[in-house]
Parts: sequence; structure tokens; C-alpha cells
Amino acid sequence: MTTLTVGLIGAGGISRVHADAWRALGATGYVTSLQGAEAIAEEYGFTVVADVDALIDLVDIVDIVTPSSTHADLALRAIARGRDVVCEKPLAATAEQAQRIALAAEQAGVRLFPAHVVRYFGEYAAIKAAIDAGRLGTVAVQRFSRAGSAPRTPWFFAESTGGGVIRDLMIHDIDQAIWFAGPVASVYAVQNPPTVDDRVPTPVTAHVVLTHRSGVVSHLHASWVAEGMPFRTSVEVAGSEGRMRHDSAEDAAVRTDAVLAEGSTDYLPPMSPQESPYYAEIADFVAARREGRDARISPADGIEAVAVAEAAYASIAAGAPVALASAPPPASARETEEVAR
Repeated sequence: MTTLTVGLIGAGGISRVHADAWRALGATGYVTSLQGAEAIAEEYGFTVVADVDALIDLVDIVDIVTPSSTHADLALRAIARGRDVVCEKPLAATAEQAQRIALAAEQAGVRLFPAHVVRYFGEYAAIKAAIDAGRLGTVAVQRFSRAGSAPRTPWFFAESTGGGVIRDLMIHDIDQAIWFAGPVASVYAVQNPPTVDDRVPTPVTAHVVLTHRSGVVSHLHASWVAEGMPFRTSVEVAGSEGRMRHDSAEDAAVRTDAVLAEGSTDYLPPMSPQESPYYAEIADFVAARREGRDARISPADGIEAVAVAEAAYASIAAGAPVALASAPPPASARETEEVAR
């Protein structure tokens, strides 16, 4: 069997969990970055490459783990050279950029995988399975929360170029809300304190309300808090037949409160060790690539999450809800129209 060759662009904190997954899968790794590439290479057995273009030439798969504002350019460069692409969330800073990446991948016949890792957390996957199986009945409301110490790198706080607490942190739960309840019809968002001159203050909190086309209402909370505060996430989905919730501060299990059959007792699924979700997402992509099937996350999923995040910022600016189109307009349609003009 041919050994996978993967090129990691970027050497920040998230690069290590990606590198660890590629190493566990037996891939031959290369890395390039403005800083930190040597440390990644030494730790994971990768080879340092001088620049992006040289790295693309050496590999089958390009894995982008750089600041959000660079994702579109790097993905398009890799796709233009016929490489499959794994891209950390968000897929791009804007929905239009994300659509262009997806269109380019489709036209080039290469795979594009937006790395929305929370879909691979066992607790969230269990809730999704329960919803799909009808165990919760008709879902009415969802609540998501995600909070942790503010990042230290300045680019996270430049809202117009891909930073911001909604686009960077809350986008995980935006993706989960859509995964659980389907497309979004409208978005209402608030942030406190507000962004000033494109700089996001800290500590900062955002709250977003999504009204899904299915009728489900999702409440999403995200905070960058003081340094040293522990990271915490929670999720709760309530329907006509029951409720499921998970809080990372309580335990590693999913709590189910269901309408029970006569004689039954409350049900708490046993806790069990979970494999790394970062390994699981990369392994799913590799297996899908090998087997010729779709991975759990599609380019359309990446586009939709960015579109909702973008609408949230528009809602904050307007102080009012923002309606979303039934589907993001395809880049191919816009480009065809521009050529016709």
C-alpha cells in the first residue's frame, strides 16, 4: 500500500494534534511555517520544507492549520496543483471565499475536508444519533455553551480578517446546531463588550439565537474569559419525548432524561474512554479518500457554518435579526453570470 504523504502548513497549537493524527496513521509528513516548523518536525518526525509551494509539490494531501485569514489563499493554491485539502475551521473568513474554495475543489476533482472536529466527539455524536433515531421526539430547543481562556495570538482579535469569538470559537457549536437541527432561517446575535475599530476586547461574550427552518430554536453562548480559566463546553437538546445534555465540567458522559416506559428507571449511559476526536476526524477523511465515500463533514457544511457566523456579525452590526437565504448562492452561478455580463 502506498504511504500517504501530507504537508502541514502552520505550526501553531492546533498543528500538534493534526501532526499526531497523521503520525498515528503512518503518513510521511512535511511541515512549513514562518515559525515553529523545526519543533514540529523534531517532535513528530516530519521534514521541514522551506516554503508553501515546495511543500505542495511533495505531498498528496495539504493540511492547513494557519490563521483563518490565510485559509482561502492556501487552499486555492493547493487545489490548483491537484492536492486534496484538509482545512481547519473556519473554512474561510467569508462565505463567498468558502464557496470559491469548494467550487475550485469540485472542478479540480480533489477532496476538501473542513475540520469541524466536534462532530467526532463521542458525546455530541451520541446526541446526533438519538435525534436521528427519534428518541427525543420532535426537537424544540437546543442550547450550546463554549468558554475558555482568550487566545494570546493577535490575529484572533482582528474580526474583519477572520478572527472574533463567534467565527473562531462559537463556530464549533454553529456547526453542531446545524448538524442536529438543519439549515438556519434567521440569526440574531449580541456581543459584550462590542468590537471597536476591528479589535475584539477580552474578556468577551457572544450570544447567538438561531431559528432553524425546521422550527428548532438554538441558543449559542461563547466566551473568551480570563487567562487561566478552565475550558468548558456544554450541550442540551430538548424534544417532545425527552432531553439529552452533556457538560464537560461534570463528567464524560451524556445525560439522558427521557419519557420512560412503565417500570423503567432513569438512564445514564456508562462512561467509556474515547479516542482522540482529532485522530477520528483525520482517520475518517483518510478512510473516505481510500474507500471513495463521503467523509462526515462536507465542503457544504464548512460553507454553511461560515455563512451563519457571518450573519451573526451582520446581526450585531444591525442590532436586528438577519435572514439567511435557503442556501448560499453557488459561486459557479455568480461566476457564470459575471462572464455573461
